[in-house]
Amino acid sequence: MRKYLTEFIGTFFLVLTIGCAVIGGATPAPLAIAAALMAMIFAGGHVSGAHYNPAVTLAIWLRGRCDTKDVVPYMIAQVLGACAAAAAVKVLVGSGKAAEIKNVPAALLAEFLFTFALAAIGYFSASLTWRTFWLRTRYDE
Repeated sequence: MRKYLTEFIGTFFLVLTIGCAVIGGATPAPLAIAAALMAMIFAGGHVSGAHYNPAVTLAIWLRGRCDTKDVVPYMIAQVLGACAAAAAVKVLVGSGKAAEIKNVPAALLAEFLFTFALAAIGYFSASLTWRTFWLRTRYDE
Protein backbone atom coordinates (compact mmCIF):
# COMPACT_ATOMS: atom_id res chain seq x y z
CA MET A 1 0.00 0.00 0.00
CA ARG A 2 2.96 2.35 0.65
CA LYS A 3 4.03 2.03 -2.99
CA TYR A 4 0.59 2.96 -4.27
CA LEU A 5 0.29 5.92 -1.90
CA THR A 6 3.73 7.10 -3.02
CA GLU A 7 2.63 6.94 -6.66
CA PHE A 8 -0.57 8.86 -5.79
CA ILE A 9 1.33 11.60 -3.93
CA GLY A 10 4.08 11.94 -6.53
CA THR A 11 1.62 12.11 -9.41
CA PHE A 12 -0.54 14.56 -7.45
CA PHE A 13 2.31 17.03 -6.93
CA LEU A 14 3.61 16.64 -10.47
CA VAL A 15 0.19 17.38 -12.00
CA LEU A 16 -0.47 20.12 -9.43
CA THR A 17 2.77 21.84 -10.43
CA ILE A 18 2.00 21.46 -14.14
CA GLY A 19 -1.50 22.86 -13.72
CA CYS A 20 -0.53 25.79 -11.49
CA ALA A 21 2.50 26.72 -13.59
CA VAL A 22 0.85 26.43 -16.99
CA ILE A 23 -2.63 27.77 -16.22
CA GLY A 24 -1.15 30.36 -13.88
CA GLY A 25 0.98 31.59 -16.77
CA ALA A 26 4.36 31.20 -15.13
CA THR A 27 7.18 31.92 -17.57
CA PRO A 28 9.59 29.35 -16.09
CA ALA A 29 6.94 26.59 -16.08
CA PRO A 30 9.31 23.92 -17.44
CA LEU A 31 11.78 24.60 -14.62
CA ALA A 32 9.06 24.37 -12.00
CA ILE A 33 7.78 21.11 -13.49
CA ALA A 34 11.27 19.61 -13.69
CA ALA A 35 12.05 20.65 -10.12
CA ALA A 36 8.82 19.14 -8.82
CA LEU A 37 9.46 15.89 -10.69
CA MET A 38 13.04 15.74 -9.41
CA ALA A 39 11.89 16.32 -5.82
CA MET A 40 9.19 13.65 -6.09
CA ILE A 41 11.65 11.15 -7.58
CA PHE A 42 14.09 11.74 -4.73
CA ALA A 43 11.27 11.51 -2.18
CA GLY A 44 9.59 8.38 -3.51
CA GLY A 45 12.04 6.60 -5.76
CA HIS A 46 13.22 4.24 -3.05
CA VAL A 47 9.62 3.30 -2.16
CA SER A 48 7.85 2.78 -5.49
CA GLY A 49 10.36 3.44 -8.24
CA ALA A 50 8.81 6.88 -8.82
CA HIS A 51 7.01 6.16 -12.09
CA TYR A 52 4.30 8.86 -11.66
CA ASN A 53 2.93 8.18 -15.13
CA PRO A 54 1.10 5.14 -16.55
CA ALA A 55 3.30 5.18 -19.67
CA VAL A 56 6.42 4.93 -17.51
CA THR A 57 4.86 2.15 -15.44
CA LEU A 58 4.09 0.23 -18.63
CA ALA A 59 7.65 0.71 -19.93
CA ILE A 60 9.23 -0.40 -16.66
CA TRP A 61 6.90 -3.42 -16.53
CA LEU A 62 7.95 -4.34 -20.08
CA ARG A 63 11.55 -4.07 -18.90
CA GLY A 64 10.74 -6.62 -16.20
CA ARG A 65 11.44 -4.26 -13.30
CA CYS A 66 7.82 -3.93 -12.09
CA ASP A 67 5.78 -6.88 -10.83
CA THR A 68 2.68 -7.64 -12.87
CA LYS A 69 0.56 -7.45 -9.72
CA ASP A 70 1.63 -3.82 -9.22
CA VAL A 71 0.94 -2.49 -12.72
CA VAL A 72 -2.82 -1.88 -12.47
CA PRO A 73 -2.74 -0.55 -8.87
CA TYR A 74 0.11 1.82 -9.84
CA MET A 75 -1.88 3.11 -12.80
CA ILE A 76 -5.03 3.52 -10.70
CA ALA A 77 -3.07 5.45 -8.06
CA GLN A 78 -1.53 7.64 -10.76
CA VAL A 79 -4.87 8.44 -12.40
CA LEU A 80 -6.51 9.17 -9.04
CA GLY A 81 -3.58 11.39 -8.05
CA ALA A 82 -3.83 13.28 -11.33
CA CYS A 83 -7.60 13.76 -10.94
CA ALA A 84 -7.20 15.00 -7.37
CA ALA A 85 -4.50 17.43 -8.52
CA ALA A 86 -6.70 18.67 -11.37
CA ALA A 87 -9.45 19.41 -8.84
CA ALA A 88 -6.95 21.24 -6.63
CA VAL A 89 -5.69 23.29 -9.59
CA LYS A 90 -9.25 24.30 -10.43
CA VAL A 91 -9.72 25.55 -6.85
CA LEU A 92 -6.32 27.28 -6.70
CA VAL A 93 -6.07 28.99 -10.10
CA GLY A 94 -9.43 28.38 -11.74
CA SER A 95 -10.08 27.04 -15.19
CA GLY A 96 -7.68 27.96 -17.92
CA LYS A 97 -8.59 28.80 -21.47
CA ALA A 98 -8.61 25.63 -23.53
CA ALA A 99 -6.01 25.56 -26.26
CA GLU A 100 -7.42 25.22 -29.72
CA ILE A 101 -5.88 22.34 -31.63
CA LYS A 102 -5.68 23.45 -35.23
CA ASN A 103 -3.76 20.46 -36.60
CA VAL A 104 -4.97 17.19 -35.05
CA PRO A 105 -2.47 14.90 -36.84
CA ALA A 106 0.43 17.09 -35.67
CA ALA A 107 -0.91 17.08 -32.10
CA LEU A 108 -1.26 13.28 -32.15
CA LEU A 109 2.26 12.90 -33.54
CA ALA A 110 3.68 15.19 -30.85
CA GLU A 111 1.81 13.25 -28.14
CA PHE A 112 3.14 9.95 -29.50
CA LEU A 113 6.73 11.18 -29.76
CA PHE A 114 6.91 12.74 -26.31
CA THR A 115 5.15 9.79 -24.67
CA PHE A 116 7.61 7.50 -26.42
CA ALA A 117 10.53 9.58 -25.17
CA LEU A 118 9.19 9.53 -21.61
CA ALA A 119 8.62 5.78 -21.69
CA ALA A 120 12.04 5.19 -23.26
CA ILE A 121 13.71 7.11 -20.46
CA GLY A 122 11.89 4.94 -17.95
CA TYR A 123 12.66 1.78 -19.89
CA PHE A 124 16.36 2.38 -20.39
CA SER A 125 17.50 4.41 -17.40
CA ALA A 126 15.02 4.57 -14.53
CA SER A 127 15.10 0.82 -14.03
CA LEU A 128 18.87 0.74 -13.51
CA THR A 129 20.08 0.58 -9.96
CA TRP A 130 22.45 3.33 -8.82
CA ARG A 131 25.16 0.74 -8.22
CA THR A 132 24.85 -0.56 -11.78
CA PHE A 133 24.87 2.99 -13.14
CA TRP A 134 27.94 3.90 -11.07
CA LEU A 135 29.83 0.77 -12.12
CA ARG A 136 29.02 1.28 -15.77
CA THR A 137 30.08 4.92 -15.80
CA ARG A 138 33.19 4.30 -13.73
CA TYR A 139 34.59 1.38 -15.70
CA ASP A 140 33.42 2.21 -19.21
CA GLU A 141 35.81 5.16 -19.52
